[in-house]
Amino acid sequence: MLRIIQSQMRIKNTIVKDYKKSLSWEIFDKIYQRYDVINSILSLGILRLWRNKLVHLFPVKDNMVALDCATGTGEVMISVMNRHHNKIKSYTGVDLSKNMMVIGKERIQKFPYANKVSFTHASATDIPVDKASIDCVTMAFGIRNIVDYQACLRDIYRVLVPGGTVMIMEFSLPKNIIIRWFYLLYFRWLLPLIGGLISGDKNAYTYLNKTVETFPYGNAFKKEMEQLGFNVSMTSLTFGIATLYIGRK
Repeated sequence: MLRIIQSQMRIKNTIVKDYKKSLSWEIFDKIYQRYDVINSILSLGILRLWRNKLVHLFPVKDNMVALDCATGTGEVMISVMNRHHNKIKSYTGVDLSKNMMVIGKERIQKFPYANKVSFTHASATDIPVDKASIDCVTMAFGIRNIVDYQACLRDIYRVLVPGGTVMIMEFSLPKNIIIRWFYLLYFRWLLPLIGGLISGDKNAYTYLNKTVETFPYGNAFKKEMEQLGFNVSMTSLTFGIATLYIGRK
């Protein structure tokens, strides 16, 4: 029985990995105009609370140089800058979705710190910045979408200054069996249905639950970060629905 379960898990992981490889960023470019609104509705506002937790734990110091991987529409950068813009010298967001970043650029212009924020079209596995040049890297709900996420972690380690910090927020599976049952019910059935109806693209939200169920989380992901050289702490969010990993170089 154990071998059958392990075999099924390997097959599922292979399917998701192959799907990631074939995934066109046009999927995210198609839903970019409604992406943040849909996520806010589907999460019942919890995403905002999670971002606030990241902002609260953000390692502030004078003249910081920060980077946001898989920045999307720049929601994390805006949240951090709203609180800490006086301490941050520059904040750069990188992403492969150009349309997402167009929205982010438009939003940033509304704030007095707009000149400190920039967007770059690039992969999180090949970050176009110098070695040991970034004080803090943030990344929210993006690393599970990367095929070679360890390459991403290695490149983050490369760009961080000694003593620098990476903050990775990602979905995880609750330990409580009852909560996990309702959580998976929501992710497998309700989220693709509602997200698809609002956005007009069911594929994007069907993909979400597949990546959440197959991506390593908790101690497994913490161990992988530690093996790459990070000193890692974890903060569980909302019954373990998500986890904030904080790694220091």
